[in-house]
This record gives sequence, C-alpha cells and structure tokens, in this order.
Amino acid sequence: MNKTNLSGKYGLIFTLFILSLILVLIFNLFTMNRQNNRRKEPTKVYFADNMSVAHLEIIRRFNEIYKNEIEIVPINLPFTKFSTNERKELIARSLRDPESRIDIFAVDQIWTPRFAKWGEPLAKYFSQKNLSDLLRPALSTCYFNQTLVGIPLYIDLGVLYYRRDLLKKLTDEKNFEARLKRSISWEEMIVLSSQFGDDGNFYLFQGDNYEGLICNYFEFFFALGGNIHDGNRLRFNTEEGRKSAAFMVDLIHKYRLSPPEVTTFNERDSYFWALKHDAPFFRGWSSFLKDMTVPAPDSAKVKLLGMACLPHFDNRQPVTIFGGWNLMISKYSTKKMEAVKFLEFILSEESQNTLLRYAGYLPIRKDIYENPEIFREFPYLTEITQMMNYGVHRPPLADYTKISDILSFHLNKALKGDINVKTALKEVDKTIESKQHFIK
Repeated sequence: MNKTNLSGKYGLIFTLFILSLILVLIFNLFTMNRQNNRRKEPTKVYFADNMSVAHLEIIRRFNEIYKNEIEIVPINLPFTKFSTNERKELIARSLRDPESRIDIFAVDQIWTPRFAKWGEPLAKYFSQKNLSDLLRPALSTCYFNQTLVGIPLYIDLGVLYYRRDLLKKLTDEKNFEARLKRSISWEEMIVLSSQFGDDGNFYLFQGDNYEGLICNYFEFFFALGGNIHDGNRLRFNTEEGRKSAAFMVDLIHKYRLSPPEVTTFNERDSYFWALKHDAPFFRGWSSFLKDMTVPAPDSAKVKLLGMACLPHFDNRQPVTIFGGWNLMISKYSTKKMEAVKFLEFILSEESQNTLLRYAGYLPIRKDIYENPEIFREFPYLTEITQMMNYGVHRPPLADYTKISDILSFHLNKALKGDINVKTALKEVDKTIESKQHFIK
C-alpha cells in the first residue's frame, strides 16, 4: 500500500472519529437540555378559594418569585356562583378523596373544627413569634383541640351601611351621623323608619336559609345576653333565643323596616336590593366596599355609603359577629413544604396590604393597624378597630355546621311566617338533641 492510500485511509478514520465525537457531544447536550427542562418544571400547588383580584395578584407575585420552582394554581370557587354553604360541601366532598388535587383550601373561620380532620397540623411550620404578630381574634379561630390547623387569611366584621344622601330625610340633627357611627339603638331606628315611609325598604339583612342568617341571628342573640349552653346541652328555645328570633320576624311583619324578600337574600342580594331600592340602611360585611361589582345603574351609589357600628338595644352594648376566612393545608397533600411557603407569603405585610388595597379585606397583621400612613389612606379603619371591641365569635363547635343548618332552616321558616318562633326553636332543640342526620 503506497503512502498516498495510507494517508487517505487514516484521514478517513480521523474524520469519522471527529464526526462520531461531534454526534456524541450533540446527543449529550440534547440529553442534558431535556433533563434541565425536566428539572425546571415547577411543583404545582392547587389552591381553592374565591379568587378575588387580590388573591390573583398575590399568586402572580409568588409565582414570579418562585419561578421554575413552585407554581400556585388557583381553583376558583366564586361567591357569585356558590354560597358559603355550597362551597363548604364542595370542598368537603373533594377532601374525602385522598387523591384530591387540592393542596390548600380556604374555610370560613367557623368551619375550622369540621375541616380539622383533613388539615395538616401547622405548629411545626410556624414559630410563636410569627404567630404573635397576628390579630388574636383571627388567630384564635385557627385552632382545634389546641392544635394549629390553619392560618388566617383575613378577618371581617358585621357592620351597618348607610346612605349619606338619605340621612337628611330622616333627621336634621347635625351630629346624627357621628352618633350613628358609634351605634344608635334599635328603638331609635324604629322611630326613624316611620319618618321614611312604610314601604319596608328601611333596613335590609340576610334572611335566606344559610350561614348568613345565623350571623344576623347571633348578633341579636348575644346583644340580648343569650347563652346557648345549658349544662351539657345546647338550647335555643330560651327567653333570649325567642326574643332574638321574634325581633327579626318583627322587623319584617310588625315594624315593616324590612321587606318580605329578605327571607331569600344572601349578602349580594341584600346589597343590590338596598342600592336599587334606595334603602337607607343595610347590614353587611366590612369588606363589601371593594369586594362586590355593583351593576352599572347603581354603582355610583356606592360612593354615598358610610359604615357604622350595628345598632344596640336600650341599655346594652352593640354586638358584631367576627367573620373571615382561614387557609388550611390538606393532610393528603404531597407538596406540604411548598404550600407552607405560600402560607408564609400570605402572612407577609406585602400580601396583607394587597388584600386591603385590592379587595378591601381586613388584614390580620397587628403592625398594619399601627401604621399611621395606612389609616390616612383608609380612614374607615379607625372605626373598624373600635368595632372590633364589640366583636364576638360564633360558637366553635365540632358539629357547628350541622347545628347551623338546623337553626337556619327553622329560623327561615319563622321569618316567612310559616311557623311561629316558639315552635321553630322547639324544633331546633329537638332536632339537635336527636343526634339524627339532618337534611334540609
């Protein structure tokens, strides 16, 4: 073999070697890229709640910070589509399945005892110092049997909304609005209603067969000194229980402050009716001013609303029910540490300010209420902090949701005039004591 053929042969071998090496490098680079892409796929954490603009903004910021690591996926259960009771059943039904995709879920603070069996204990994830930064009325609702099973998202209060432009039709008293904000008596409200007219659109409340009715009822019940505990039994057919229910019935049928339609109203219905029919007063939650999209014809009226403490009975203090929502992590979740990071982010001052600014939800951090700049921007928080002194919780019972269903069903019938108050509350006590399954 001559040198020319030998050189050509080795040249071909060298060329093939180089080509093989290049192919190996390309294959390795392709494989590494696939592995890197696989690594960059974030852990998806599914979060079920009413997704307000504030929720979505917080989720957007969190996902941006933890890009390629954690992604919060919102599951929207809007108040516009589901009542609080319907949301409760949807979440409960989902959590009964250990394969449920829900990692984080929101609960009405009074549901905590019911959902505790599906919740991850959280004390090991949150220090006492971090928890001490939170409002006690909000944090206290996150425990069941002295175990921390949730963290508060926001707090709420029952308040009296009033139309500033309509007050002049009721009284020419210069200081009336200031006095109203501090709380006037129900007795004075009844007198004022006679000056407004007899159309039954003076005061609106939530009287449908659901949890909102119970919040209204307990505000009257506790304001009259009621106590549902009688030894080891629960009793509603008491003097205070009957007086509270009877007064609600009388608001419709005797004093004609409220129209019969309130027996079908949830929050949204009562707000929209009050604005459309120019009711001077309605009971609502403190988050209403930003949390609802009011139909265009009545949206301008929202700017005419003021917020006051709920009325009281003569010689008694006003009472408002604490509301609000807590967040829990499913014990079945396989992404608990990622979920905890999101809960920590929710508790941050940044996120709590977002809830206030974007949706009007009351923050649960103490330092926000100690910030003068926040009070200058949101002056109504001064009144809110005063109202919190009159706040009470619904009774934290393990079977509260069942008791609430029984009570709301019979109270709603009494409001409609289908049965009298005494019969309604007798049935309530009887059904609770029977321990039988209750279906509305």
